[in-house]
Amino acid sequence: MTLDICPSPALYSFYRKDNDTVVVVDIFRATTTMCAAFNNGATAIIPVSDIKLAKKYKSEGFLVGAERNARKMDFADFGNSPFEYTREKVLGREIAFTTTNGTQAIEAAKGCEQLFIGAFSNIDVLADKCLSARERIVVLCAGWNNKVNIEDTLFGGAFAEKLLQKTEVIFESDTVQMAMHLWRLAKENPIEFVKLSDHYKRLVDNGVKSDAPFCFMQNTVSVVPVYDKIAGKLTAE
Repeated sequence: MTLDICPSPALYSFYRKDNDTVVVVDIFRATTTMCAAFNNGATAIIPVSDIKLAKKYKSEGFLVGAERNARKMDFADFGNSPFEYTREKVLGREIAFTTTNGTQAIEAAKGCEQLFIGAFSNIDVLADKCLSARERIVVLCAGWNNKVNIEDTLFGGAFAEKLLQKTEVIFESDTVQMAMHLWRLAKENPIEFVKLSDHYKRLVDNGVKSDAPFCFMQNTVSVVPVYDKIAGKLTAE
């Protein structure tokens, strides 16, 4: 297996190759939230890149999750916290979903061979699924407004470590080694490690810092959201 990590959507064109399997990751908080919604019974998530289209889905009767700059949009049913998507609210429902960074990363990579959603919450089942996927895996970190961030890079390092425990892995760029080194520094207490990071401060400023420890919990769900290019939506496997 070959693995690479793209630290920002702005760099994706330099990392992409034909027939890639791409793992989109936005730890704080979009991909963690999507995994939680599926784990609680959502049937599909429609990733939406802009607010105007999200409002259109709302007018058509869809449940809508919408967030910008860590804040829930006033027209939406949900923001971007995994705790909002409870079984009582999402069971059997399709959800249109737009966020500052995560859904933009999906938009950038949706033309790849296959696209999975990754988070610490599904890291083991995701690693197993990637073992049976294409030979080249690219972890695409959503970052923040096209800037590199710590929490997504940490996931990349943790994911590389997981794969190495299961198979022989060829690292395709220095980004993988950098991410693994960062993870080794942080793994004993990742939430403490990120407390000085930009996005952790953003969560604190918006009153949702309690989401952060949950976003680093491993294997709380057993689903892997997969993008269906024909339908334009994510379903869980």
